[in-house]
Amino acid sequence: MNFFLDENFPKAAEALLAKEKHVTLDIRGTEYEGAEDPDIFGMAQDQQAVFLTTDRDFYHTIPHVWPAHNGIVVIALRRPNRQAILGKLSWFLKRFGNQSLAGRAFLLRDRTYTVHPAGE
Repeated sequence: MNFFLDENFPKAAEALLAKEKHVTLDIRGTEYEGAEDPDIFGMAQDQQAVFLTTDRDFYHTIPHVWPAHNGIVVIALRRPNRQAILGKLSWFLKRFGNQSLAGRAFLLRDRTYTVHPAGE
């Protein structure tokens, strides 16, 4: 599976994803660094990648504006740090890593998670 790291997502996620045989895309250090959110999300879709971010706006807006997408995972923790975010990503991969994420948006919090569309 392809994953696209938002600029706010820990770069260390690349190693975790590679260990699980996933491909990681990241625009940091390229000419696209700093692009607007819709443009970055569009790049992820062009690459058929699940979008990884800590920005809650993606969970709340993108599924409504862009209902056909490759998947969104938002990790929104009370005290976010690299270790906590990677721990939550690891949990997510164990729970959902073998499922199709297309059209689904996940909001992962400290102790709960929500999926849009509901009921999935």
